Amino acid sequence: MSAKLEQVEKNTVKLTIEVDAMTFDEAMEKSYAKNKGRYALQGFRKGKAPRHMIERMYGESIFYEDAINIACPPAYEKAIAELGIEPVDRPEIDVDKIGVGTPLIFTATVTVKPEVVLGQYLGLSVEKDSVMITDEDVEKELDRVRERNSRLITVEDRAVQNGDNLTIDFQGYSDGIAFEGGTGKDYSLVIGSGSFIPGFEEQLVGVELLTETEVNVVFPESYHSSELAGKEARFTVTVNQIKYREMPDLDDEFAKDVSEFDTLEAYKADIGRKLSTTATEGSERKFEEEVLKAAAANLSVEIPDAMVATQLNGILRQFDMNLRYQGMDLKKYMAMMGMKEDQLRADFRDNARENVKTQLLLEAVVKAEGIEASEEMIEAELAVMAKQYGQTVEEIRTQLHDHDMEHVMERACSNEAIRRMTDSAAAG
Repeated sequence: MSAKLEQVEKNTVKLTIEVDAMTFDEAMEKSYAKNKGRYALQGFRKGKAPRHMIERMYGESIFYEDAINIACPPAYEKAIAELGIEPVDRPEIDVDKIGVGTPLIFTATVTVKPEVVLGQYLGLSVEKDSVMITDEDVEKELDRVRERNSRLITVEDRAVQNGDNLTIDFQGYSDGIAFEGGTGKDYSLVIGSGSFIPGFEEQLVGVELLTETEVNVVFPESYHSSELAGKEARFTVTVNQIKYREMPDLDDEFAKDVSEFDTLEAYKADIGRKLSTTATEGSERKFEEEVLKAAAANLSVEIPDAMVATQLNGILRQFDMNLRYQGMDLKKYMAMMGMKEDQLRADFRDNARENVKTQLLLEAVVKAEGIEASEEMIEAELAVMAKQYGQTVEEIRTQLHDHDMEHVMERACSNEAIRRMTDSAAAG
């Protein structure tokens, strides 16, 4: 096998690869073995006709397709290894020369990983948010815990008040015509939550139970449905049920019920510590993101569309998976939001491009810093995985194949690069 490289565009190359005649004939023989059962020739049982007889009857090209599929992939993999290129998508294969007794010559046009020129990535001027937990923060968290431990009480002797949990039926009209998505049956709504169209919830305050009322609103200009954005609408609404939230008393008994502490003061102190830990971790994550963003801004690189597309597909797969955990999927989500797939992809495209740029940045920093995955670094990555899956490090190790360990090592190197960049920025 031999191969030569030709630059087509900035990040696109064409490989001309030659597979020797003997190797191609072996591929033809394998193609014959795979396909001979499809042909019946006079004087031979089906599948027993010799290769040369089938080729004489149908032409030797009858076995070309599978022979190409057998011969080309290993030749292509060997060529990219010898030429030292890193493809980032599938190659476009074209056969230039083919025939029994002659070399197979084909071209593979493919997008490759771009050249990256690092700018400043150490000693960057990035400020870290200070962390300070106040008594007000602790009280807000206490209120959230009280709400989680509250009870919903059904009421029938008063009208709707702010904060009530309602079950409603509604029908929306625009220009006197009922519009798609404007109907709801036994819809749950918390008054004051701001989860509905602006102005809708406020007009339900004072409405009596099982009484139909009319609500008039204007859809925001930024509303996801262009047909309704900025338009006036009228809703007929019936309040089927009113409930209010009964909050538990904030005392030592409450602390005992919701925590391992005997007093409210001890519980509040623990909340303060946990809030401080969470805020510190959040500050560190934000600082890390800002450092990476600043370093990426100094990067010189032309990002191939193929890399962005691959990243975008991964983001959408993860988004779909997250939706499925919530009892939804991508199709239902798009229908609910009045979106098409190209619009959804456009919304995520910038994120995908930034992710690719960050990935290229970290690879370049790892190379520039000469970072290699030490056993200690690998152990730290495995410990994170073990905690995530509720297993021991040893159990995680037994489940990982060689390519899995390669990813672990890459992550370890990337995290070391991030650590050096953030430490350097913090010191500056």
